[in-house]
Amino acid sequence: MTDREPCGPCGGLLDYKTVKFALTRNRRVGLLHRLLQLGALGYLFGWVLLVQKGYQDTDPAPRAAVVTKLKGAAVAEVGGAGRRLWDAADYARPPQGENVLFLVTNFIATARQGQGTCPESPSVLDAMCTEDADCPMGNPVVRGNGIKTGKCVMFNTTHSTCEIYGWCPVENTTLPRKPLLAEAENFTLFIKNTVHFTKFNFSKCNTLQTSDPTYFKSCTYDPFFNPSCPVFRVRDMVEAAGETFGDLALLGGSIGVRIEWDCDLDHPAAQCQPQYSFSLQDRKYNFRTASYYWDSQRRLYRNLLKLYGIRFDISVHGQATVVCDLVLLYLDAKADVYWKEKFEEVRMGLLQREGVEFCKQI
Repeated sequence: MTDREPCGPCGGLLDYKTVKFALTRNRRVGLLHRLLQLGALGYLFGWVLLVQKGYQDTDPAPRAAVVTKLKGAAVAEVGGAGRRLWDAADYARPPQGENVLFLVTNFIATARQGQGTCPESPSVLDAMCTEDADCPMGNPVVRGNGIKTGKCVMFNTTHSTCEIYGWCPVENTTLPRKPLLAEAENFTLFIKNTVHFTKFNFSKCNTLQTSDPTYFKSCTYDPFFNPSCPVFRVRDMVEAAGETFGDLALLGGSIGVRIEWDCDLDHPAAQCQPQYSFSLQDRKYNFRTASYYWDSQRRLYRNLLKLYGIRFDISVHGQATVVCDLVLLYLDAKADVYWKEKFEEVRMGLLQREGVEFCKQI
């Protein structure tokens, strides 16, 4: 037996092996080798880390709840019904708003309408006539207010229109030159928003935690001096959208309110604050509504209102991020355990400092 042969069946355990390297002096091969290395590093640092932010875990779709309340009072004339006070139950639709809220700023009133026959309005093209044959009985007036009775009657000294069966007198179409509820520019809109990132079990409210019971009754939102107050003045919101209240209030319009949450959960919870932005969506908005009643003779009447105003569409967006250990996240076999521990650490650290219950009480 020579000294190079193994000593028995276990002799291979004492062998020593080394890896052989081959040096190739070829510029093309060397360049290709370096390009592959640079490509791998570029993918890791450029795409995974910088573009995709692979060092973070993100919850980009929070669940949100919005509650809104309008406050303010104004006095305005209602055609045929005299002066009356308008409060939140009158000008806010619905009175307890959510993501969409309508504020009445102007209106056209037609009081004491009853079902019967009367001349159609000359502003309706299909109602114009010169003889009864122009008003075939039973045909509805196109874009009008009722059904033709077959008669052509005088509406006034200059116009003849088809007689209709409908709510009479027909709807008033005279629009006030100025908004009847001009005081609405100083009304306030309270927006309470709670956001919940389900992936991290983290919740946050946009209201300031305070022991002062009068704070929300006296504060007004300002992006620089009072960003934690969820009470917004209507005029400020309209101007932030690039419009003037007087112009928008006359014919109505729509304002988009965007609440953006961008939360880094590795930082203190106090730094997770919403950002508000306002945008003009439409310059005209109106609809009709009526209140019905019976007189002493059991005849049905209604007061018709064509309401103009500002519609607020509130949307909530955002994301929450957590920085993760890349080695544990992608290379360790116990990555799932690490995830759970990391998220529990974040959740407990934040929720202990963040009183979401406070938001439910206001």
